[in-house]
Amino acid sequence: MASGTLDDLLQATSAETSFQGKDQIRVAAGLKATINNPNVSEGAKENAAERLEHMGGAHTETGGNGGDHSNRSLAGYKATLSNQNTSEAAKAHAREVLEAAGYTMERAADVPEDEHEKRVLVGYKAALHNPRVSLEAKQHAEEFLQQHGAL
Repeated sequence: MASGTLDDLLQATSAETSFQGKDQIRVAAGLKATINNPNVSEGAKENAAERLEHMGGAHTETGGNGGDHSNRSLAGYKATLSNQNTSEAAKAHAREVLEAAGYTMERAADVPEDEHEKRVLVGYKAALHNPRVSLEAKQHAEEFLQQHGAL
């Protein structure tokens, strides 16, 4: 394989390169890394910026400090809403993040409160029997079920 610098490789790749079959978020992350890398030439940075712009805004958000949240972090925000030890400011922030991610905070009109509570208890009971759930999570589920008289 011919040796070349990162600059050579990036400049050799045209802005019209097809990204089909590749994870768009990872491609965007790589392009962003190129733009912010001090060891990359200005020409390569410009090329990466053009390619990133060509991809459009839908795939340019990446994890970390970006606006994209994984399912696990969104689950954490959902848990924040029901945690009685969480401040109101933290709950307000969690609501904002969840709403921005497309989650609604209102219960469906056709689901009564007691049905919701029943579903929560069933979920905790299922966690007790799921082999992929950690021991700590199973202990939490058992404590929750005991507190609510469901064990």
